[in-house]
Amino acid sequence: MMKYFLDSAKLEEIKEAYETFGIDGVTTNPNHIMLSGKPFMTAIIDIANWIKEEGLDGYENFPVSVEINPHLDDADEMVKEAEAISKISKNFVIKIPATESGIAAARRLEKEGIRTNVTLIFSPAQAILPAKNGSLFVSPFIGWKEQNGEDCKAYIQNIVDIYKNFGFYKKTEIICAAVRTPKQFVDCAVAGADIVTAGLTVYKDSMQHPFTNQGIAKFQNAWDNTAGN
Repeated sequence: MMKYFLDSAKLEEIKEAYETFGIDGVTTNPNHIMLSGKPFMTAIIDIANWIKEEGLDGYENFPVSVEINPHLDDADEMVKEAEAISKISKNFVIKIPATESGIAAARRLEKEGIRTNVTLIFSPAQAILPAKNGSLFVSPFIGWKEQNGEDCKAYIQNIVDIYKNFGFYKKTEIICAAVRTPKQFVDCAVAGADIVTAGLTVYKDSMQHPFTNQGIAKFQNAWDNTAGN
């Protein structure tokens, strides 16, 4: 079953998405932290505390991807910061960029038992090494590429096919990231991606269709004109 993650660090949005749509996890990044209006540590600790209140302890139950400082470009420094963040919550999965030093850091962290999400992937080639090295998640970006005029269906399908060819599928889960439209949900689902992550408004938009509204109006009228109602 494809899972739905929320792309946000706003606690109220996370609560609403969980209660309304039953999201399966959360992805954050420095931009989301900024938009939360909170300092980095405050934002992620607030999320960790809510997880405990809901009884969702453990990344297996409700993973939350937390990105390391994007200024870090040394594997040792990346590992050090990731180790500190991971101690805050067992739900935290460390987001690391798909760079040479990022791959090295993710590989070391996975050996330590700290789960990783290799992010900022924009080609199938970038998605192979994270899976080979055992990362929990890989995050190929959709929205940014399609805003640049690219069709991402083949791009995601290629990653899925590669993972199936070499036994990575369902071991390293594919997160379609930066999803901007309901159509992109469908494209990722058809391709066989494990997860989509999107903002709350995209989930709300995915439940909208003019024929649904037309149907409700028609049935309301029928109800109101039924004898005895």
